[in-house]
Amino acid sequence: MIYLSKFPFKTQKTAPKVSDNSSTSILLQAWFIRQTMAWVYTYTTLWLRVLEKIKNIVREEMDNYSCFETLMPALSPRELWDTTGRWDSIDVMFHVPAANNKEYWLNSTHEEIVTPLLQEFIKSYKDLPVCVYQIQNKFRNEKRAKSWLLRWREFVMKDAYSFHYSDEEFINYYEWMKQVYLNVFSRLWLAKDTFIALADWWTFTDKYSHEFQVRLPIWEDVIFYDPVSKIAYNKEVAPSKVAKANITENVILERQDIEAHWVIWVEALAKTLWVPADKSTKTMMFEVDGRFVVASVRWDYEINTLKLQKMLWAKSIRLASEEMVKEKTWSEIGYAWIYNLPEWIELYIDDSVEWLTNFETGTNKTWFHSINVNFGRDLPFPDRFYDFKEAKVGDKNPETGAVYEVFKASEVGNIFPLETKFSSAFWLTYLDQNNKSKTPLMWCYGIGVSRLMWVVAEYFLDEAWIAWPENLSPFTHYVIIMWDENIDKINKISNILNTNSNDIIIDDRNVWFGQKISDAELIWVPNIVIISPKTLEKWWYEIKKRWQKESELVEFSF
Repeated sequence: MIYLSKFPFKTQKTAPKVSDNSSTSILLQAWFIRQTMAWVYTYTTLWLRVLEKIKNIVREEMDNYSCFETLMPALSPRELWDTTGRWDSIDVMFHVPAANNKEYWLNSTHEEIVTPLLQEFIKSYKDLPVCVYQIQNKFRNEKRAKSWLLRWREFVMKDAYSFHYSDEEFINYYEWMKQVYLNVFSRLWLAKDTFIALADWWTFTDKYSHEFQVRLPIWEDVIFYDPVSKIAYNKEVAPSKVAKANITENVILERQDIEAHWVIWVEALAKTLWVPADKSTKTMMFEVDGRFVVASVRWDYEINTLKLQKMLWAKSIRLASEEMVKEKTWSEIGYAWIYNLPEWIELYIDDSVEWLTNFETGTNKTWFHSINVNFGRDLPFPDRFYDFKEAKVGDKNPETGAVYEVFKASEVGNIFPLETKFSSAFWLTYLDQNNKSKTPLMWCYGIGVSRLMWVVAEYFLDEAWIAWPENLSPFTHYVIIMWDENIDKINKISNILNTNSNDIIIDDRNVWFGQKISDAELIWVPNIVIISPKTLEKWWYEIKKRWQKESELVEFSF
């Protein structure tokens, strides 16, 4: 039991305004957390109790599936990362120089540690599959850390790693692990708003990864959900079809080349050329694995470079330099578009442009734009139109024709394939049934435990407090005593309430009753117990369950 008269942390009268998500303000007001520096926080006793309850739920579900807990070091030497070629390729790692001229990293992920660890024990196909996990603090020097509790530079993560002898064997394993995750989110009361969304993990494979996304108004991801196929996509990979193409005009107008100095943005085009955004094109030039590529979408869309990169099976993609654009198109940036391009240029046109007639595009002649451009006359019809636009509200799924339901969400877990990237780098092999040497496949599974705490807090935000589920609240019972005699009897309160004494907080402070009730509501303990001289006269205590309107009197049984 915790006695508030000895508790070092005090609530504040008002919630500080610190960000757009109200739960952060309430957590600060209730002294669950304190900021140590930008995006680094101290957990007080209250927040730590919630964290431990979430950890235990995750741990129980992982252990139930024979995934074995470990604890790997937070610090790792450079040579492990040089082995996989990632020392110079990950820009969010905290670099730790040492006096012995050694270089170390504070780990944000542990593939480089777990692979040589399991290498000592995986010798035969009989040793597979195998899975180990840990719950540990991670470090990530986020350049876009935001939303206070959403993206921290130090955070608690459950990361698991499994090793397999075939894709088929993994598929069965994955279905079990997916259920483990769903069990976790169900026990956290998030199940009805948790979606398994397809996402990208291009670094290691061309397969999709899977994200577990919780629908939330405070967000960092946008999810496109197909109500027909029941498949959800992260915005970064959502396939899309324009829901309603422009009405094709019956009259094909004469093309005009119009001189328009420095008119290169949609607002300027609309004002100068009287061209609406959905009657114009947006063309961008890229350097893709060293070659020059031109891509075009309807101007009211954005080019999704990730989709374009995957479509082209490219390792790298970046905007072409001004010098390259001028060299290849003979025009300045802003006027080099799909019309009048040299025939040998590699050109890709998004299907958002497919039904346009009498549309605008650059002329590949500096200072000039063309209007009333049409396929079949001014431009040849491409062999095919592609989908590399960024999906937006109103778009359809090309496969089902269903209009997407679009909502904001926060990622709380992920599953993604590592293939043989790390097992090959460390020469991890095993002997198969035919006594031949094989390289095992690897998969990784993450749950952001500290992020889950924030998501639960925001998800259960109710008016001026966080309505914790009873299994996650820092305490199950908040006991208010209105007298200071017979305190020894209160030490037996856990027996009376039929609960663990560790789940009871006793407000024995010499303060007004109203402040005690206010703090009980702010911390949001599910059961408030009031013991006063009036109730004690009849050997009763008063209990108010937060989900019930009325309190009830219960007889003491010391």
